[in-house]
Amino acid sequence: MPRIVKDWLADHVELPAGLTAEQLAEALVKVGLEEEEIHPAAVTGPLVVGRVLEQHPEPQKNGKTINWCQVDVGAHNQDGKPVADGGTPRGIVCGAHNFGVGDLVVVSLPGTTLPGGFEIAARKTYGHVSDGMICSPAELGLGGDAGGIIVLPRDMGFAEQDLTPGQDAIALLGLGEEVLEINVTPDRGYAFSYRGVAREYAHSTGAKFTDRGALTGEEPAATPDGFEVRLQDAEPIDGRVGCDRFVTRIVRGIDPAAPSPEWMRSRLENSGMRSISLAVDVTNYVMLDLGQPLHAYDLAQVTAPLVVRRAAPGEKLTTLDDVERTLHAEDLLITDSPDGATGSRVLSLAGVMGGASSEISGNTTDVLVEAAHFEPITVARTARRHKLPTEGAKRWERGVDPLLPAVAAQRVVDLLVEFGGGTADPAVADVGITGATGSATPIVLRATEPTRLSGVEYTPEQVRSTLEEVGCHVTLSPAEGTPAAGPGTDQVETFAVTPPSWRPDLTDPADLVEEVVRIQGYDEIPSVLPKAPGGRGLTAEQRTRRSVARALAEAGFVEVLSYPFVGAADYDALGLPGDDARRTSVRLANPLAEDRPYMRTNLLVTLLETARRNVSRGLSDLAVFETGLVTRPVPDAPSAPVLRGGARPSDAELDALAAATPDQPRRVAGVLTGKRVAAGWWGKGRAADWADALDAARLVAERAGVEVTVTADSEHMPWHPGRCAKLEATDSAGRTHLIGHAGELHPKVVEALGLPARASAFEVSLSALVAVAPGDPVAAMPVSAFPAAKEDFAFVVDAGLPAATLRDAIVSGGGDLLEDVSLFDIFTGDQIGEGRKSLAYAVRLRAADRTLSADEVRAAREAIVAAAGKAGAVLRA
Repeated sequence: MPRIVKDWLADHVELPAGLTAEQLAEALVKVGLEEEEIHPAAVTGPLVVGRVLEQHPEPQKNGKTINWCQVDVGAHNQDGKPVADGGTPRGIVCGAHNFGVGDLVVVSLPGTTLPGGFEIAARKTYGHVSDGMICSPAELGLGGDAGGIIVLPRDMGFAEQDLTPGQDAIALLGLGEEVLEINVTPDRGYAFSYRGVAREYAHSTGAKFTDRGALTGEEPAATPDGFEVRLQDAEPIDGRVGCDRFVTRIVRGIDPAAPSPEWMRSRLENSGMRSISLAVDVTNYVMLDLGQPLHAYDLAQVTAPLVVRRAAPGEKLTTLDDVERTLHAEDLLITDSPDGATGSRVLSLAGVMGGASSEISGNTTDVLVEAAHFEPITVARTARRHKLPTEGAKRWERGVDPLLPAVAAQRVVDLLVEFGGGTADPAVADVGITGATGSATPIVLRATEPTRLSGVEYTPEQVRSTLEEVGCHVTLSPAEGTPAAGPGTDQVETFAVTPPSWRPDLTDPADLVEEVVRIQGYDEIPSVLPKAPGGRGLTAEQRTRRSVARALAEAGFVEVLSYPFVGAADYDALGLPGDDARRTSVRLANPLAEDRPYMRTNLLVTLLETARRNVSRGLSDLAVFETGLVTRPVPDAPSAPVLRGGARPSDAELDALAAATPDQPRRVAGVLTGKRVAAGWWGKGRAADWADALDAARLVAERAGVEVTVTADSEHMPWHPGRCAKLEATDSAGRTHLIGHAGELHPKVVEALGLPARASAFEVSLSALVAVAPGDPVAAMPVSAFPAAKEDFAFVVDAGLPAATLRDAIVSGGGDLLEDVSLFDIFTGDQIGEGRKSLAYAVRLRAADRTLSADEVRAAREAIVAAAGKAGAVLRA
């Protein structure tokens, strides 16, 4: 995100005295540039210029030699007087050796706070009381070597006659200024420059704005002897030409050792860029200032002509970061011909990063300046392909003013001549389109459109003046006028609006409406809550979903939201066979993570990962659930058609789209591990098991109003083959539907995921439950006022008989008098016999209109025993 230095911004727009970063942020947020962070001043307290009067080297026992110095800090001396007036200098211990007597240095006095919260105080060290510190660039947050201190005339380029001991070094070095970091939306690339931010500040406050990026007419025109450039984008990608303008300028005789001026270095550092060398700093400075990315070549390492073309198969380039990159056929390159005849050499990835072969070095005296205009999508794809999100690429992919190259190039030339001692070569090259490259057709905008879309009344004059303030050229378009209200009324004014060259994001009437609303003030838009139409409530599925979530939460489950994308390894962990339909997944075209490129086909595959993460962090007693969509594609489904824009698709196209769209049913799943009932004074507690998972699945079906049949399923991963239940339901037409599964997880799955032993889970299709649920409203059951009769039964059955089968038999035998039946005990042992088990049920009988007689209870009991006998059960003696 761009960082804004206030004194730099003031070069473009008038700022009031004492403007704080908070006030600047408030002004910019009104026009849509949000505050990201305010960076406080780097240094606070007394940081001053000092002159070294004495320097005494003192070897130490540890082999180190320190310097005991006497430093004149003017009015900050011990007695408040400069040495010239008889003052006493301060004694300071310094371990650096790159300075001497008479040098002007930067001194932090006691009470100074340096970057990182480092506070300076007088302290005893090496046998002396050091009354301050002589600072290095790193200690002031300016970068560089912490082992060498700053000598102001030598290292910062200040004239010695302009410096006096005791002078404020914070203001001198630009270390006391707050810096505002702003958030710029991708469509407003012009705001990635001081020129653009200053324009927005002027829109917000009405301050006077000076456009330092506008053409003045004094920019030199192309000359026949300009450094030759050839634009050779022979096969544009998707009809886009990679480069439509290329300007070159030459500056000769630059002093390679000339430092960047301190004000420039300070501005770059505060804006988040490292100072490198004069030529590089100047191009970076102009880029931040105007928004035009530039590149500087060592002229001695470049041979005419420069050729802008696409990469050929197999070409490579070693970029400035010393990485050799294999180029792609869509990459736009800048090349030259080093032998002057055959072959070519790649100099840079256009708009992204230069190459090592022609970079500016410590011996460069002649500089070739490049200021071009590249196509945004081409640069964006190259930057992402090679993972090079450079400052230049960030601006190109958001759109750069096509009228800037000549202006920006002239600024670079002027700065290099002024601070590098060079001479501007009269040779100029300017190849390609020299005018704005935006749409030649103005955008037609009805004057009433901003009011229609925003709800705020804007007059035609407000609309016109606002768009002109933004930089648009606005004229009336009477041919487009339409009646305002009916016969006899005036026509609605219609404008023909041509956006400015720096606003490639303005392409249609809605964009212009947004500009009107933005400049006039978002706060003018009234807050109007929509009125809920009467007679509409939640759908049956929405009611079911809420009821299920509430019931599971009341049962002790915690709702979670898991990451919905998976990989093949996740299916492997569930033990799904290779031909399992749940492995057929939709692959994302641009996955967030390469190891998880698929949309999930079931909920457990992601919910179990959430459970694993919680268990790994010590939460072993777990009961979690999730409600969400899964994607179940049909194998060999047709591809989705490409629909045309601006028109309703035909019925055939909609049918084809529906056929290509995979089913996305909604499901609910839960996982239980560890204790279901915690241990305490009441006992040891109880571990969660398959029955708890089955009860939760039954609870889901109950809240959906669906009666389910439970049977054993011996082979359905990831569940245990002997402890897995299948839930089915019958619809009104008598068709049976699979609702879900519940039970204990397979030991191999538990081991693979690192879950506690005997972990259990369920997964139920809410969509299937809603589909089979009765459509009639649920009727409340009448409550009988007569007493109930309670009977307990213990049946001996084969060990393989499901408890649900015996329960269904009991329900059948109990008839209308049966009110409730519940399993309360399972027993196995020698008393029962090998391969047998005892199931004990509590049964409650009640009549709605009478107290049951002993004969009625006896008859119901006999009927239950008889029905259980048909299911293979014997009443336990």
